[in-house]
Amino acid sequence: MLWLLNESSVADRLNAISPLDGRYSSSVKDLSAYFSESALMRYRVTVEVEYLIALGREKGIKELQSFTNIEQTKLRNIYKNFNAAAAQKIKEIELTTNHDVKAVEYFLQSKLKKTLYPWIHFALTSEDVNNLAYSLMWRDGLKQVYLPAVQNVNRELKKLARRYKNSSMLALTHGQPATPTTFGKELAVFYHRLDRQIDQMRVHKLLGKFGGATGTWSAQKVAYPKVNWIRFASWFIKSLGLEPNLVTTQIEPHDSLAESYHQIVRVNSILTDLCRDMWSYISRGVLGQKKVAGEVGSSTMPHKINPIQFENAEGNMGVANSLLNHLAAKLPISRMQRDLTDSTTMRNQGVALGHSTLALKNILNGLGRISVNRSHLSAELDKHWEVLAEAVQTILRKAGKQDAYEGMKSLTQGQQVDADSIKQFVSQLTIDENDKQTLLKLTPADYTGLAPKLVEMI
Repeated sequence: MLWLLNESSVADRLNAISPLDGRYSSSVKDLSAYFSESALMRYRVTVEVEYLIALGREKGIKELQSFTNIEQTKLRNIYKNFNAAAAQKIKEIELTTNHDVKAVEYFLQSKLKKTLYPWIHFALTSEDVNNLAYSLMWRDGLKQVYLPAVQNVNRELKKLARRYKNSSMLALTHGQPATPTTFGKELAVFYHRLDRQIDQMRVHKLLGKFGGATGTWSAQKVAYPKVNWIRFASWFIKSLGLEPNLVTTQIEPHDSLAESYHQIVRVNSILTDLCRDMWSYISRGVLGQKKVAGEVGSSTMPHKINPIQFENAEGNMGVANSLLNHLAAKLPISRMQRDLTDSTTMRNQGVALGHSTLALKNILNGLGRISVNRSHLSAELDKHWEVLAEAVQTILRKAGKQDAYEGMKSLTQGQQVDADSIKQFVSQLTIDENDKQTLLKLTPADYTGLAPKLVEMI
């Protein structure tokens, strides 16, 4: 995009305070188009230009003529061709004004004829521009960068779930051997959870306000009392792709943004759960990791391949959720009509999404490196025939045995049981012969219930 600032030099990245702008800049550079200072300026210019065009359309404002199609194109090119030089110009103006939105207004004056000066930012307060700009930034950053990234992760989870739907695996509950599952089914759980959150993010609507200094349209009404300003504001906000919030103070109260932040928090929580499970699977030998030529796992232990992608992701999601939870808790709170605590806080929404996006890329990388250790899966299952105690006692309950649970408990609780012990116990049972044969043929690897069918449901 022409309006983006040039990519930082290597020296700049090495001296950056934020790891997003330094070490990880190449992984999150796409977000610069939506959350950099230059991007914020561009979105503000967009709102101001579109508002000017909308004022020209309003028939009740006789003093401002409507803009021709050619004039509208020229106006819109101001933000469509926004570049580093334009951002630098606004920053230079701000050195004098010490007010970032007023600097945008003066920048636009430098682009337009003097007869239009009075109509730039007409009857607006800064928050009319800012709330729309920040919501548009968040919406576009989600749509263009974050959602595609989380969908890539979920597609990979689905692919792996299908591939390994029949790969029997010992489950652990409370860290103890439990009813077997399949590796594919466990991944399908995470796919299913993420899919629900993705659906909610897709349909979520962000709100916008445009009601002046205290949300009353007072300046607008005193200038043009016959104009239906509520209808005008509703149409204008919708034209930007946002939903109107017509009853506000000076600020849009940010409730819809807080809801969106919480959606990302939930995604990060689900994926933190995934990362910890993947870490545990690798630790216990269920999963292996592909070697990468030249990569070092330890400065002193040559044999190591560390699960660094999942660890990096977990750390970054923790940072992101701390920021997102703070944003969601702080932004809806403002003293009276407003205070400026939201202004500095809001600038960090891109940082939070940056850490979340970085985590997604690491998870995708990590998932691409794993392989299932089938021999380890089989060996682990074969060591724990006691997990069939559930199956045996369930058949005993079916046969009406009142002490079914207690009988299996005495045989298996806290003990590692082998195949012979289970088969010997089953062979002595007085139960239906078909049920007995089912139990005698059953192995831990076979005891996965509907796990493969569940995978096919996603």
